[in-house]
Amino acid sequence: MELKWLLCVTLLALGIVALQAHDTDEDNDADDVVDIEDDLDDGIEDVEESKSETSSAPPAPKVTYRPPVPTGEVYFVESFDKGTLDGWVLSRAKKDDTDDEIAKYDGKWEVQDMKETKLPGDKGLVMVTRAKHHAISSKLSKPFVFDTKPLIIQYEVNFQNGIECGGAYVKLLSKTPELNLDQFHDKTPYTIMFGPDKCGEDYKLHFIFRHKNPKTGKYEEKHAKRPDADLKTYFTDKKTHLYTLVLNPDNSFEILVDQTVVNSGNLLNDMSPPVNPPREIEDPNDQKPEDWDERPKIPDPDAVKPDDWDEDAPAKIADENAVKPEGWLDDEPEYVADPDAEKPEDWDEDMDGEWEAPQIANPKCETAPGCGTWQRPMIDNPNYKGKWKPPMIDNVNYQGIWKPRKIPNPDFFEDLEPFKMTPVSAVGLELWSMTSDIFFDNFIICTDRAVADDWASDGWGLKKAADGAAEPGVVGQMMAAAEERPWLWVVYILTVALPVFLVVLFCCSGKKQPSAAEYKKTDAPQPDVVDDEKEEEKDKGEKEEEEEEEDANEEKLEKQKSDADLGSASQEEEEEEEEEDRKPASEEEETVNRSPRNRKPRKD
Repeated sequence: MELKWLLCVTLLALGIVALQAHDTDEDNDADDVVDIEDDLDDGIEDVEESKSETSSAPPAPKVTYRPPVPTGEVYFVESFDKGTLDGWVLSRAKKDDTDDEIAKYDGKWEVQDMKETKLPGDKGLVMVTRAKHHAISSKLSKPFVFDTKPLIIQYEVNFQNGIECGGAYVKLLSKTPELNLDQFHDKTPYTIMFGPDKCGEDYKLHFIFRHKNPKTGKYEEKHAKRPDADLKTYFTDKKTHLYTLVLNPDNSFEILVDQTVVNSGNLLNDMSPPVNPPREIEDPNDQKPEDWDERPKIPDPDAVKPDDWDEDAPAKIADENAVKPEGWLDDEPEYVADPDAEKPEDWDEDMDGEWEAPQIANPKCETAPGCGTWQRPMIDNPNYKGKWKPPMIDNVNYQGIWKPRKIPNPDFFEDLEPFKMTPVSAVGLELWSMTSDIFFDNFIICTDRAVADDWASDGWGLKKAADGAAEPGVVGQMMAAAEERPWLWVVYILTVALPVFLVVLFCCSGKKQPSAAEYKKTDAPQPDVVDDEKEEEKDKGEKEEEEEEEDANEEKLEKQKSDADLGSASQEEEEEEEEEDRKPASEEEETVNRSPRNRKPRKD
């Protein structure tokens, strides 16, 4: 028990000392004064020095930035490492149906390093301003035609200041004779829109493509289903994330974030609205007949209200069996004027009226069952039936829920290859955001998955490696968290000390055994102990040796006695000699017999 109490006290002391040490460190940082004894100060400094020497982690490996280089055919690449916006066109357009003050695309774009970059020299495109319309675009090296090769779009985004409401998606602008990048705006035709978008708590990852109706020639936006993955982390962790869209000629698609698939599907089955319209539609000219009966149940026309049905009976009645409790104070009101209240000095009766003391609970009612006029409590009326209604029966004329008849859809078409979209010739960013400094980098548009993966490895992969090298280990993260929340020191100490305490408690502290003197005749048998067994074996061996010696002495005495009885008178001299010889033996035997070890137990 003493060991248990000692361990408990030790754990408590460690927690208090840790908290005090943390508070002392904060005071030292503020005042640069240590108010403790010199010897203790020296000891702490020695411990801190030795701790820093032994626990110092090896320096993190340095990651050197190298601009990525495409390893195959590409339609567009941009790493912004040249530090300029060469090849990009800033829009000078205005939004339609918008006030002139905010209609201009006057948002600012710049090529900058990331704010907290771990790769000096790695630059990106930054949307600098907030609450403005931004539009910038660039031509592809050659138009992309949707035929037999897949389309891969990939780029990086970092919400350096988080994101309140805004998007970071890209548009692949359709190849049209009217395309003018200088007038790029929200109505400019696009073929694909892809990327993250967020407003409030709605986190989205868009994939939209504009499909051309082969019969009417009109375009309609088709939206991919929402991914099942939780996207919140990508918007809030302020890290660089890699967004990838893969479109295949077989109409399948994949959406990846950080090279992990978060959404996939088929253009024919997983878009809303569907690519192909239904074969049949409801006839818009069909109308429900006036005699169409949609009622599955109707009131029984033959039902009659019973004669004893009282519709006027109240739902509640007074309990006639109730009796007023003894001690009920009929003449005492439930509330009385506060006798201690006083009229305020500034009370103006002409303005405020006659002053009356505020009401308080009647003190006399506190010890009584009640005050005021006693009334019988209300109970449910057993005769209450309510308003009579005839029972419902099946409607024999029920015709079901009416629906207009189906007719062939005059706008029906079947496009089994929606992948063959309108060719694209430029990439653009047309965005509005309430948060500034959104960072874009390492755009690539290609047809080979391996080329996109190599580009990602040389760009985003390098950022990820640099961030991992710069991040503290688990211990460092725990220490940093404890600096912000001192109570975590106690959690850490208990987390480490508790298992040790339990091991010591169960392994080193045995159950105390009562002594033999504490047992009574009615007590349970004593448990075997190793030391007791050894002592019993030793005593048993000594007892067996004593018994063997006693048996030998008895045999010798009996033999001598028999020899003496058989001797004759003529042998008196021999007998005397034998007696003389026998005396020392007798004395020796007597000495042996008197020994406590050889004494026979007495028989009662």
